[in-house]
Amino acid sequence: MPESTPELRKAGSAREATLNYALDGAGTPRMPLAHSRGLARELYDRLELPRWRRSGFWTTSLQDLDLDTLEIRTHGPDASAPAFLDDQRSAGVLVQRDASVVHVELDAELAERGVILCSLEDAAHEHTELFERYYLRRLPIDRHKLEAASAAFWTGGAFLYVPPGLQVPAPFQIVYEISQGGSAQYAHTLAIAGPGSDLRLREYGLAADSDGDSLHAGQFELYLEDGARCRLAQVVDWGAGSVHDVSTSIVEVARDAWCHWLPALLGGALVHHHDEIAIAGAGGDMAFRGLFFSERDEHLDVFAVDLHETGPSGGDVHWRGAASGESRASFEGLIKINQGAQQSHTYLQFHSMLLSASAELDAIPSVLVGADDVSASHGGTVGELDEDLIFYMQTRGLTRPQAVRVIVEGFFEPLIVQLDDPPLEQLIRERIGVKLAGAAEEIERYALAR
Repeated sequence: MPESTPELRKAGSAREATLNYALDGAGTPRMPLAHSRGLARELYDRLELPRWRRSGFWTTSLQDLDLDTLEIRTHGPDASAPAFLDDQRSAGVLVQRDASVVHVELDAELAERGVILCSLEDAAHEHTELFERYYLRRLPIDRHKLEAASAAFWTGGAFLYVPPGLQVPAPFQIVYEISQGGSAQYAHTLAIAGPGSDLRLREYGLAADSDGDSLHAGQFELYLEDGARCRLAQVVDWGAGSVHDVSTSIVEVARDAWCHWLPALLGGALVHHHDEIAIAGAGGDMAFRGLFFSERDEHLDVFAVDLHETGPSGGDVHWRGAASGESRASFEGLIKINQGAQQSHTYLQFHSMLLSASAELDAIPSVLVGADDVSASHGGTVGELDEDLIFYMQTRGLTRPQAVRVIVEGFFEPLIVQLDDPPLEQLIRERIGVKLAGAAEEIERYALAR
């Protein structure tokens, strides 16, 4: 096992996951994969399971998760893609079930033009120079035990490379599945868009409803080189089982590049996501959208970062969330503009809807500015069902349950339509509809009680 660098040794012993901080360019020193795995294992043995606290009133803790009882399950190849992709045209599909990549397909013409879609394990051996140049460039491995575990134990994984100047209108689809309770899935996606390229990328986290705790410890990194454009969507719905999801996603936007990114977090017993987009080159721009819907006794904790390392740059962050049942949901949004990032312009807004008297939903927006020629602001709302609007819709022929459903679905619609992707839009609408149907009686009681 290699010796850890002094920087990582100090960080690994000193950091506590008590509050959320921007990664702000932090990463892992470049080294061979075997060395980074050895270092991550050393950190895993040393670090504690994470606990995030905010000002004493909100805690997300994994202290009770027993990692030793979780099994890393492997599977053989599967010739079929997931059924929900059957009617969709895809540039490529990669499926990881538990710890194994079971399905990979790539359009033959794209492969001839230099596109690479394969497991991350294969990329480390077959495309070593590309892999080592980007792998963990902006992701640390030393903040807490599950972050180190993901870097030490990931298997399979997904690797995507789109060469310079290539325009790919059909989406690349990456699916992570958890097949049964008691599973541990350590997942890693690395995607690279060459200069001037244009692509769509979707990533899904899905699980079968089952008893017993499961874990998804995921890492995602996307690098958009100069002038590249990407529409990125991540759909997470772990179902009614007891899945704990602790994931970190980073998107780097280089000079004159652009990204539209929408995470849709739609289910999981405990979900903690750190999603960060970094404008790293002059002229970089982005639209950072996100939505979530928590239900039953789920616990959802989202930290979204809009980081500007240089200017001029643009940004627009817009998230929406709803909470039903006895769920707890928290959104913390941070705009961070570093010194020298002059002429950066960005805005963060968050809108939420409470659908139950027992649900809790918190929003914490913040701005850290280190430059003086910028514009950065934030705003937000917390709403409930509007009885006047329900009554109005009933006068137009809708039943009360229909009116409630239309209002809640309409609340998310301004973000969904911006996907500009009809099959994906329909998938998200259907999953929101299932959640509304399951909580219909409770939502109705809450509306009438008010």
